[in-house]
Order: sequence, then structure tokens, then C-alpha cells
Amino acid sequence: MQRLTFAVVAALAAALAVVSLSAAAYQQVRAKARYAQRIISLSPTVTEDLFAIGAGKQVVAVDQDSNYPQRAPRTSLSGVTPNVEAIANYHPDLVLISNGGPFVQQLEGLGIRVLTEPATKTVTGVYAQIKNLGRITGHLRRAQKLASSMARQLRSILRSVPKSRRHLRIYHELDPTYYSATSKTFIGSIYKLFGFRNIADPADAQHTGYPQLSAEYILQANPQIIVLADGQTPAEVVARPGWNTISAVQHNRVVAVNEDIASRWGPRIVQFARAVAKIARQG
Repeated sequence: MQRLTFAVVAALAAALAVVSLSAAAYQQVRAKARYAQRIISLSPTVTEDLFAIGAGKQVVAVDQDSNYPQRAPRTSLSGVTPNVEAIANYHPDLVLISNGGPFVQQLEGLGIRVLTEPATKTVTGVYAQIKNLGRITGHLRRAQKLASSMARQLRSILRSVPKSRRHLRIYHELDPTYYSATSKTFIGSIYKLFGFRNIADPADAQHTGYPQLSAEYILQANPQIIVLADGQTPAEVVARPGWNTISAVQHNRVVAVNEDIASRWGPRIVQFARAVAKIARQG
């Protein structure tokens, strides 16, 4: 009788284990059905976000400009002039873009979901986009953790700059013809966090956010920090006629930064802010 009881208990335990495994498998199937599993990113920033939150395995293709991280499945797809047929050949269940256009309706007409994550102009907007990508990919907890970590690091970086350096004049160079970025752009919003005064602001008569300055204007504005995001080096800046009189040059506050890191509103803004803080503390 006792042996029979043990046999019954063992059988019940085995049955419960099977049910448990079946339930777990069912939950996994439901999760996959709920979240996109074949994602195409046509935005370098979104690509960085996806891999940073752990959704990289769900990405089947990225555009030609998505060069980070290196393991991203880079293709010849264009994020500027998307080719609908080329995109559809990857059989995506979600396409992420930063700019809309007629191709959006064409893709949706093929039954492909399209989501726009436009360029943000604030750090809070960065956190919101990261969390939203976490929701739609099934990685919300990791996305929230990433956003919190970024916020914590930025606060620490800002505190590292003495108050006496919080109102320095700054010039951000986008290319050697002196195009710059004002406080109304995402790049400018990072400088605003520090309290820096952007010399491009008064020059933006057309309110584009990206005015072209002149050498004469820059010399007269006399920036105390110069950030180069155009492949130029501090040595090349020093060699420009008259630029050796600029405060930033005299106090060794000229820094070259990676163009991608400076222009993308993704996880690497922490690296950008750290480089800016370091040069602000110098001299």
C-alpha cells in the first residue's frame, strides 16, 4: 500500500513538472508574440539604444550609418532614402526610423509595423526613448536601469565641474566652415546642463539651430571652450590665423570629440559629457 502511495505521488509530481514546463514554454511563446523579433533599425542612435538594452539579438538589419556597436548587422540600407523593397526582403516585424516619409505608408501597406523615434532635444527625451524601446522589445527593466545609470553618471559629471567654470563661453564646431549648434539643439542642451554660454545662440537669425559662423565672429566672441566634432585637431585650431588669441586656446581648453558620440542622443552622451567636463576643468 505504501509503495502504491509513493508511486501515485511520483506520478503526480511528474505530471506537475510537465504542466509547469508547458506553462513556462507557453509564456515564452506569448512573450515572443507580444514583442518584435525581427527588427530593422534605420537610425544609428536607435541601433545603439537597442543593443544597450539587450535587444540586439532581435535586430536583423541596421542602416549603413549604424556603425556602433561593431556587432550590429550593418547593411547598405539607407535611413535617409529607405528602399521599401530592400527592407521588406528582411521580413521585419518592426522598422524603427528617426524621420518619416512616404515609405512609411508603403511599409505599413505590406503589413510591416513602423515606429518613429525622432531626434530629441533634451536629456529627459533620451531617457524616454530608451524606456519606450524597452517596452516594445521586452527589455523594459534593463532600459530603465540604463536610463537611471546614465542620469546618475551625468549628475556626477556635472558636479565635477567647479561653479567658477559653469558660465564659460563655448563654441561647438560641426565642420571646418564654422557651422555650429545652438542651445536649441540636443548638443546644445548638454552644454546648458553645465551652464555654459553658447556663442552660436546670437548668430542664429534663421532659427535653424545650426548657424554658420565666421572666423571673425568666433574671434570676437572669444570662446573659453572649443569642442571640435569635425575631425579637426587642437593643433590645427591653434594654427588658424589669429586663433592663438582666443581664451580657449590660451588655456588649453580645445578638445576633439568623436562626431558620432557628440551628435547621437543615445547611451554614449555620458562619454561626451565626460570629455566636455574634463576640458572645462582644465587651465
